[in-house]
Amino acid sequence: MKIVFIICDGMGDRKIASLGNKTPLEHAETPNMDTLAREGVCGRIDVLGRGVEPHSDDAHLTIFGYDLKKHYPGRGPIEAAGIGIKLMHGDVAMRTNLATVDKNFTVVDRRTGRIESTAPFAKDLDGMMIDGVRFIVKPGTAYRMIVIMRGKGLSDKITQNDPKIKGRKVLGIHPKDRSKEARFTAAMLTKFIEKSHKILKANPNNQKIKKEGKLEGNYLLVRGFGYHKKIPSFKEMYGLKACCIAGAGLYKGIGRTMGMKVIEVKGATGMPNTNVRAKFKAAKKALEDYDFVFVHVKPADSLSEDGNVKGKTEFIEKIDRELDVLMDTDAAIVITSDHSTPCELKSHSDDPVPFLINSKYIDADNVKKFGEADCEKGKFGIVRGKDFMNIVRKTLKF
Repeated sequence: MKIVFIICDGMGDRKIASLGNKTPLEHAETPNMDTLAREGVCGRIDVLGRGVEPHSDDAHLTIFGYDLKKHYPGRGPIEAAGIGIKLMHGDVAMRTNLATVDKNFTVVDRRTGRIESTAPFAKDLDGMMIDGVRFIVKPGTAYRMIVIMRGKGLSDKITQNDPKIKGRKVLGIHPKDRSKEARFTAAMLTKFIEKSHKILKANPNNQKIKKEGKLEGNYLLVRGFGYHKKIPSFKEMYGLKACCIAGAGLYKGIGRTMGMKVIEVKGATGMPNTNVRAKFKAAKKALEDYDFVFVHVKPADSLSEDGNVKGKTEFIEKIDRELDVLMDTDAAIVITSDHSTPCELKSHSDDPVPFLINSKYIDADNVKKFGEADCEKGKFGIVRGKDFMNIVRKTLKF
């Protein structure tokens, strides 16, 4: 059995009045996904449980059948893996946004206007030493960076400084327990953030950005602390040789964390200009060497977080158009989302996400269109995220 497993990040949504009381997915013209749904079986996934808003990392690991209590290493180590950083024992990794704050340290924008690259800023911070702790700083996708603390006596039991909402002041970094390691780590990271703020403000790139009337990247918002943790590989769990195709670093990191081979695709950016067709072509070719091809498509989530209903709907239609690359393959196709991102909320929600499983070897259910309401009437109704891979496994008999 060959399988293409597509996760369209943040594709799920809620009904929107301007779309005739439909979700963007329900409103979009999606003939290819509709065909796959009509010829397959469908349902919705309650990813982490009602009342729990999933993050992309814990949602993906859950959907792929991993136990978060045993296997979750923290967001930072996953992001680090995504850009190819190998952590050493004792390293503390964290995910970081290059943000904009005012003189009172109130957050003006958590993403510096969704700046396209942090590379010119990361290089000025990389390698900073503070009291025996080295700070490794590397650019991630768009406004993101990865920060790694390397030294003795560190702990990931510290609080984030990201208030998560613009218009609020940045938070202080504090230890979560009374250990000397947590106190030391919080103090060193606080010093690093303070020094970085001064360096970033003086960065020539920021002077140029300000003259163009754009937001400057002058502050680091850190969260998602964690240590490196080895988890069972996807092949160990399911017996399938697997690969990952993604644009954004986090999802490459999820693939690498699961032991998947990451296949780089030209034009796969993780942003709305990403080359979806190139990803699907690469997936089709990868089926020659791999049993399981995980394809991640990001931008519907970003468009949702901007409240861009039209943009999200059009991007879903773009995904569907490019699916024609895979419609003639003999491989099974699974399509779902890691979480819903309602445009009205501009953030993740606990709403169940639609899924379809298509294979010429299974009997179809009665779903005619791929969308939230229709999929819920499918064979599986609403299932738990932690059960989903077993459902895929039993349905496709691998």
